[in-house]
Amino acid sequence: RDGAAARSVAAEVGGTAVRADLAAPEGTRTAFARAEAVHGRLDLVHLNAGMLSGTPDLTELDEARYRAVTGVNIDAVVFGVRAAIPALRRAGGGAVLVTSSIAGLTGFDLDPVYAMTKHAVVGLVRALAPSLAGQGIRISAICPDFVDTGFLGPHRHLVTGGPMLTADAVAEAVLGELADGESGRLLVLRAGQPPAPYVFAPA
Repeated sequence: RDGAAARSVAAEVGGTAVRADLAAPEGTRTAFARAEAVHGRLDLVHLNAGMLSGTPDLTELDEARYRAVTGVNIDAVVFGVRAAIPALRRAGGGAVLVTSSIAGLTGFDLDPVYAMTKHAVVGLVRALAPSLAGQGIRISAICPDFVDTGFLGPHRHLVTGGPMLTADAVAEAVLGELADGESGRLLVLRAGQPPAPYVFAPA
C-alpha cells in the first residue's frame, strides 16, 4: 500500500511496483495484470501480506480492526490465488507460495483472531493443492515462527522471549520452496533449525 516504498524496493531488484489493496478483488487483478503486461508472463507468486489484531481479548477487538485483519490475512490470499491461476495457466504452470504462520498450526492464544486467519490459509492451501496440481500449478505455505522485522510494530510485546527468525532466513526458505517445493506442503520455519514439513495426523 506504500507506493514510495514499493517503488524503492522495485528499483533495487529490477522489479515493477504496483500500489494496490490486495484485500480487494480489483487489487490482486491489477497486480497480476501488471506483472503479465510488463514481464510477459507469471510463473511464481508469493502471497505475503499480513497483520495482527494485537489483542488476546475478543472483547477488546473492534469490528473495524477485525475486518482489516481478515481482509488482509484471508481475503487477500483467496483473491490473490484466484487472480493468479489464469495467468499461471497461460504460462503453462507455476507455483504459488502463501505465508501462513506457526500460529496457523497451533493454538496461539496471544492473538486468537490472527491464529484463526492463519489456520484458514493452511486449510485453503491443503484443499486447493490436489486440483491445482492437475493443472501444473503447485501451491504450498510457509509457517514461520516470530521474525525479527517491523511487522510486530507496537505488538512486539507479544514475543515472550527466545530467538527470532531473520528475514534472510525466511527469504532463503521462500526461494527454495518456490523453486523446488511440493504441492500442499506446509513448511515450518524456526530460528536455528532447518525448514521442516508439517504433517497432520489422519482424520
